[in-house]
Amino acid sequence: MNQLKAFSAAFLHALKNLLPIVVVVVIFQAFVLQRVPENSLSISLGLFVVAIGVALFLRGLELSIFPVGKSLSNQFTRRGSLSILLAFGFALGFSAVIAEPALIAVAEQAQEISEGRIDALILRFLVAVSVGFVVALGVFRILFGYPLHWFMIIGYLIVVVITFFTPAEIVGLAYDSGGVTTNIVTVPLIAALGIGLASSIRGRNPLIDGFGIVAMAVMVPMITVQLYGIVVFSGSETAPAADLSINTAQKEAISGPMAMLMDLLGMMGDVLPIIITILFFQYLVLKRPLTNPRKVILGFAMVLFGLYAFVVGLKMGLFPIGSSMAEQLIKNQHIVYVYLFAFAIGFATTMAEPALIAIGQQAEEAASGR
Repeated sequence: MNQLKAFSAAFLHALKNLLPIVVVVVIFQAFVLQRVPENSLSISLGLFVVAIGVALFLRGLELSIFPVGKSLSNQFTRRGSLSILLAFGFALGFSAVIAEPALIAVAEQAQEISEGRIDALILRFLVAVSVGFVVALGVFRILFGYPLHWFMIIGYLIVVVITFFTPAEIVGLAYDSGGVTTNIVTVPLIAALGIGLASSIRGRNPLIDGFGIVAMAVMVPMITVQLYGIVVFSGSETAPAADLSINTAQKEAISGPMAMLMDLLGMMGDVLPIIITILFFQYLVLKRPLTNPRKVILGFAMVLFGLYAFVVGLKMGLFPIGSSMAEQLIKNQHIVYVYLFAFAIGFATTMAEPALIAIGQQAEEAASGR
């Protein structure tokens, strides 16, 4: 019963966060385009599914990833083993990123556009290793109390300097890699680790010391991908990589329940490396069982189905809104309204971003409501 009440509250909160998107769409359709969208029912249903997905995702985080991440951090801190803590940070960062859906999509696009010179799998592996390294570095920073701003200043100076030597073809990809690496699963998990560590160490402030690892995880892939680009584009032309993906015709042939099952299995693949990492350190390194395994399993299931519902809702609701309204505005030569719509929809969709909502809740808690 308590879980149902908590989910209802999270669902109403998600609907409230989606309200700016609805307001933006209604205002532009009613006063600028002066027409009702053809797929309004599908869009409304999509937004409803997004709200369900966000609510499930946030409740799942509160039941599984946040408490388990903080508990592991606390237990490792009490053991006082620097090497185990750094290994845990690396493994958590690597496992969260290697199967990140947004990074997979960008890597595949990069391989296609570069005609095989950039290898999608190598790109993902390099980014995952670099994020694993930087999460371990973030753990080191929190343990020894070093101020975050020096890491950020030095890091971005390196980013800027390397940019001068990076081929033009790779610069945009490198900067995008930093953004897509820190996505819907990675951000809450890394934040939970940092806040858990800062809460466990005497003299550390969760608000000052607990946050910042995500910022470092955004920065380091920019350096890694630029260095990879310098190596790739300074050599001779390479043969295009073999296309092992399912082609468009095959994708179109898979529909209905089978397509839904494949999407759900794909989501499971995204979350699985994180679950394996947590279970490995919990049972094989700490040699202790989970405090409340049923609750944690339920939480991970909610995260999984929440992610799935969120993506399905995006495809049904938010994606069609963005493309159809932009097309209509450009057709009508309303250039000023195109910019205004871009700003409004950017604001509205960010207000509904699950990772940002989760971070906001963690920050409010760490700051005692300030």
